[in-house]
Order: sequence, then C-alpha cells, then structure tokens
Amino acid sequence: MADKKITIGDLQKKMQAGQKISMMTAYDYPTASLVDQAEIDTILVGDSLGMVVLGYDSTVPVTMDEMIHHCKAVCRGAKRAFVIGDMPFMSYQVSIEKAVENAGRFIKEAGCECVKLEGGTEMVPVVEAITAAGIPVCAHIGLTPQTATKLSGFKVQGKDAEGAKKLVQSAKDLEAAGAFMIVLECIPDLVAKKITDELEIPTIGIGAGKYCDGQVLVYHDLVGLFERFTPKMVKQYVNLAPQIREALIQYRQEVEGGTFPGPEHSFSMKEEEAEKI
Repeated sequence: MADKKITIGDLQKKMQAGQKISMMTAYDYPTASLVDQAEIDTILVGDSLGMVVLGYDSTVPVTMDEMIHHCKAVCRGAKRAFVIGDMPFMSYQVSIEKAVENAGRFIKEAGCECVKLEGGTEMVPVVEAITAAGIPVCAHIGLTPQTATKLSGFKVQGKDAEGAKKLVQSAKDLEAAGAFMIVLECIPDLVAKKITDELEIPTIGIGAGKYCDGQVLVYHDLVGLFERFTPKMVKQYVNLAPQIREALIQYRQEVEGGTFPGPEHSFSMKEEEAEKI
C-alpha cells in the first residue's frame, strides 16, 4: 500500500482520467486504519457519527468538540487517505466569522485536509470566506440531514424540474464560490448526471446514482453494524452485527460456565513458588 498522502490534485486527476473516487466514513483510529489498508481514496468523518456511534436520533445534536475528538482519532489512523471533517449543525450558520473559526479547528486541531458543509446557494458567502482563509471546502447538496425537518423529512430531493434546476444552480454557485468537491445525496440519477457533466470539480454520490465521479457510504451501514434502519441507497457488503452478538453471547456463556479462561489463556507459576505466598 502506498503511504503517500492523497491530495486534492490527486482527486482532480482521477476525475479527469475518468477514474471513480472512493469515499468511506470513519469515526475512530482502527476503522480509519482499515479504510487506509483498503486503499480507499477519501475518509469522511461525518456528523453521521451522532447516530451510528453516539446514539443520537439525528445528526443535529453533534457538537464541534465531538467532531474534533473523532477527527483526531481518524487522522491518526489515516496515513494515506484524504480526510474530510464534517462541520456540525450551527457550527457555520451563525456567522461567517464563526464558520471560519470552526473550520480552522478541523485543520489546526484535528489534522483534517478539508471541511464539508451542507447547503446550496445560500452557503456561497460561507464557502467563499472559508476558502479565502486557505481551508478547502467540500460542499453537500440534495438531502441535507442537518435540515431534514425543513425538507419535510429524509426524502429524495430534485424529483421535479423546478427542484432539479435549483440543485444544478446551487452546484454551479458552490463551485464558483471555491468548493473543490461536492457531495450529492438522495437525488435522481439524471439530475446527478446533469450536475456532474456541468461541473469541473468531482461529484460524490450517496443515493445519487452511477453517474457521479465517486461514491460514499456510511461504514456502519456497509458492514452491517447499524440496525435501526437501512436506507435504500446502501449496499450491505457484510452483516457483522449478528456475528458480533453471537461472539458476545458465547463469551458470556463461557464466563458463566467457568470454561473461560482456560489454561491456554492463563499464566502459571511453579507450585513451590505458590506455596511461599
């Protein structure tokens, strides 16, 4: 595995060469290390950690301190992958000054390569300010979980011509504002194709079809560790939760039955030494 850190330039070259960009979420050191070993291009430390790691009902309660904590762990494990820190709800909406300050924490404290934030054309001033401060920005349009209530829940966006045109315009505006990449979530594949064709920056899809320049999934969905629900756009490559649960049950039974630990898991000493105790 190459240990050279992936850069924005590398991602741009992949897109221009017609090679798909891979992205996976990670929230801790061991997962980031595994993603790195799989040679996945980019790691998103998503605010989805609120639901899949911290047990919240949505991403809204996630704080900056929680994000920085998890980003630090991921950055320690990601020697190769390009790491993106997800700006949580209300970390960039209050003021442009606060947005730049919080974006800086992801770079300075956590060691991320860039930040991601949700929103369309209305976020242009924020994206401009953060990029002007020298911090790369990945945009995110379509279904934006932080404002799902405003969007009437977790629904596909841009299903009619009017909605689709708004998404295309938002993508163009965010690119013009300086975003170097954009996530397209839960939008029709032909809308994603239109956006991908019209932009010069990579598009990363999640529930946006095959025409995007790359794809992202939530790690816990992919490996079957999040059992509360499975979104339609998820492909579960392995279902680990039942295997882990069975291992834990077996462990409990062996502890209760006195069969664990066995001699092979214990440290011994000579009997004559034990008699001196």
